[in-house]
Amino acid sequence: MKEIKIEVYGRVQGVRFRNVIKGIADSLDVKGYVRNREIGGVVIVAQGSEGKLKSFLEEINRSPGLSKVEQVEWKWHEQSIEYKEFSIEKDKGFIEDQIKSFKNLGKTLIGRNFGIVPEHVVIIPDGNRRWAKEKGLSGSEGHIKAAAFENLISLFDESMNMGIKYASLWAFSTENWKRNEREKKVLFSLLRGLVDQLGEYLEKNEVRFRHIGRKDRLPKNLIEDLQNLEKKTEKHNNFNVSLLLDYGGRDEIVRVVNKLLKQGKNEITEEEICKHLDTFDIPDPDLIIRTSGEQRTSGLLPWQSTYSELYFADVYFPDFDVKEFKKSIEEFSKRKRTFGGN
Repeated sequence: MKEIKIEVYGRVQGVRFRNVIKGIADSLDVKGYVRNREIGGVVIVAQGSEGKLKSFLEEINRSPGLSKVEQVEWKWHEQSIEYKEFSIEKDKGFIEDQIKSFKNLGKTLIGRNFGIVPEHVVIIPDGNRRWAKEKGLSGSEGHIKAAAFENLISLFDESMNMGIKYASLWAFSTENWKRNEREKKVLFSLLRGLVDQLGEYLEKNEVRFRHIGRKDRLPKNLIEDLQNLEKKTEKHNNFNVSLLLDYGGRDEIVRVVNKLLKQGKNEITEEEICKHLDTFDIPDPDLIIRTSGEQRTSGLLPWQSTYSELYFADVYFPDFDVKEFKKSIEEFSKRKRTFGGN
């Protein structure tokens, strides 16, 4: 007896997808359950012979019924408990369950009208100090506006609605240590507050958090907060959020090379470098967005961004809202990516 966990994304709520899946499962004598995810998509846990489960996967990929399956992820794992039948898990009462299904269907139809969306989006949040200066405020006020929890959460929520799986934000570079002590103190205080606020949101939405960058120079209390949040969310796989803190592209490559030299490597391959990057367990960025109109990447993920699409928004990051974010995704969806081929 094998067990598989399947996550399905696309137009799969409000179209009787769970009922169709149950019918397929019953016909194959597959046991388990299917349930809607609160933010869209469905989760399926299925048990049966390996052959039947593979056939089950094939049927799901065919977009059965009125569904439009856009992405399927699955993972084989050890059987937890034994299911006696295949059931549909519903959210509380029937009415509430159906209301949520139709709401998520609406989100899907609105959020997925761009065609292809990136799997991993990285944002360079530039222009905070210039935004503040133009409004007659101190530079710190720009950082406060940029780090507003509600603004960032709206971008993460929209990413999930669109089917994006990874969102990363470059919040503090290795070069930012050159800034004055007062500004750095404000930044670190804001970051601690943001990490604290993120905790509940990540837990509720089953989002995994990662810190990308050096671990040896940031304030000790901030490092502890980051490590605790990573530990608390390491099992989540609904969505992924990364903060790049004390990160520099050249610095990362130098650290990787030094690690490999200490291991006594006589020959260094691409594969060895990839294994030791800060981003070793997440995909390379498909889209890099920089705000403020500046058109450079400033050393962001130089190894990983070989085939990344670049988008330069003309607004400062404090004004970079969901509407501006959608513009970047729409532009990405129009581009043809060949990765060196035809």
